[in-house]
Amino acid sequence: MNSSPPNPLYPQGGPGPIRRFLPRSLLGRSVLIIITPLILMQVISTWVFYDRHYDTITKRLAQGLAGDVAAVISLLSRSESDLDQRRIFHLARSSMQLELTLTEGAELLVPPQRRLRGVVEARLTDALRERLNEPFVIDARSIEDRVEILVQLPRGVLRVLVTDERLFSSTTYIFIFWTIGSSILLFGIAVIFMRNQVKPIRRLARAAESFGKGQEVRDFKPEGATEVRQAAAAFVNMRDRIKRQIQQRTEMLAGVSHDLRTPLTRMKLQLEMLEDAPDVQNLQSDVAEMEHMVEGYLAFARGEGQETPAPTDLGGLLRDVVDQMTRDGRAVDLHVEQDITLPLRRDGMRRCLTNLIANAQRHGEHVAVRAGRRKNMVEVTVDDDGPGIPPERHEDVFKPFYRLEQSRTPAPGGTGRGLTLPRDVARSHGGDVALESAPGGGLRARIWLPV
Repeated sequence: MNSSPPNPLYPQGGPGPIRRFLPRSLLGRSVLIIITPLILMQVISTWVFYDRHYDTITKRLAQGLAGDVAAVISLLSRSESDLDQRRIFHLARSSMQLELTLTEGAELLVPPQRRLRGVVEARLTDALRERLNEPFVIDARSIEDRVEILVQLPRGVLRVLVTDERLFSSTTYIFIFWTIGSSILLFGIAVIFMRNQVKPIRRLARAAESFGKGQEVRDFKPEGATEVRQAAAAFVNMRDRIKRQIQQRTEMLAGVSHDLRTPLTRMKLQLEMLEDAPDVQNLQSDVAEMEHMVEGYLAFARGEGQETPAPTDLGGLLRDVVDQMTRDGRAVDLHVEQDITLPLRRDGMRRCLTNLIANAQRHGEHVAVRAGRRKNMVEVTVDDDGPGIPPERHEDVFKPFYRLEQSRTPAPGGTGRGLTLPRDVARSHGGDVALESAPGGGLRARIWLPV
C-alpha cells in the first residue's frame, strides 16, 4: 500500500474542477480580480470604438473622397480643351491629393462583386454610389498604400489614385496603442502594489509554519493592512499561550516525577532490608513498574521540550538507534536511500524512532526500517511481521494512555502512551505519523518530515 502525506492546503484531495484553472496564490487571485474588470472595460471600449467612432470616421472620410471625385468628374465634363483638363488634374493633385489619368476611348470592365470587402472599401462604395451615376470599380488591395478608383466616363476611363491617408484615421492605431499600453502599465502597478500587500501574509505563513515545526520564530512583528496585523497579533498571542502551556505541563510532570521518585526510593531501600519472600519480590516488581511508568510519563512530557532543532544526519541517527536496538541479538533491516540532512531535535527524534522500532520488535519477529526523500518530504517507514492492528483502530492507538488489550494491567500493553510520543515528536517537527498495513503483513508506521 503506497500512500502520501495529506495536503494541508487541500485536505479533501485537491481543488475543484473550476478552481483548478484559477490561480491558487493570493497574489494571483488579487491580480485576476483587478485585471478582469480592466480587460472587460477595454474590450467594451474597443467594441464601442469600432462600432461607433471608427465606423463614423471612415464613413465621413469616404464621403469626402467621393465628393472630391464627383467634383473632378463634374469639372471634366465641362472642360473644352486639353489645357482645361491639365489644369483640373493639377488642381486635383495639389488640393485634393488625387492623381488622375484619363484613358481616351477605353471601356471599363466591371469584375464580379467580391463578397468579402473591408470596412473602408464598403464605405467608399456606398459613398460613390450616392455621388456618381457612372459605373466605377474600387481596388484597395493591388497597389500598396494606394486606393485605385476607375470610373467610366463618356470620353474613356478615369483612373483615380488616392493615398490611404484620405481613408484611414490614425486615431485608430493611437487608440489601440493607448489601450494596450495603459493596460500593461496598470497591470504592472497592480502587481507591484499587490506584492507589497501579500508580503506580510507570506511572512505570517512562514512564521506559523516555523512555529509548527518547533523552530524559534524571531524578529516577527505585525505589519501590513489592518486585517493582516490583526491576524499576526492573534498568532503572536496564540504562540505565547502555547509556549506557556507547554512549559507549565512540562514543569508539572517533572515536579510530579521528582516527588514520586523520593517515596519510591525509600520504598526500595526498605524492601532491600527485608528478608527475601514472595511478597517482598512482588512489592519490588510493583515499585520497578511504578518507576518505569514515571519515567515514561516524563519522557512523554519531554516530547515538546525546549530542545532546539539543529541540522542532523537522519541516516546516522537511524544507524545509532538500530545499533542500540540490536544489542540483544535481534536483527533490524535498515536501508537509507541517500544522505538526508534536515533540522531535527535529535533527542526527541531518537525517542520517536526508538519507540517505533521497539514497538515493532515487541510484536513481530522481523523489523525493516526504510528512509528516503519523497518530493519535498522525508519518509521513514518501520515495518514488522506481527499480527498488526485493525484499520479502524489505527487512529485510536495514538490517543494518550490508550491500550488495545482489554486487560487493565499494564504488563501486556504498557502504559498506553507508546505511539502518542512518536506522533507528538513528528508533529512538533511539522510532520506526522500514520499507521497502515505492511506489504508483507503486520503493521507499517510511516513518518513524514518536511525538508
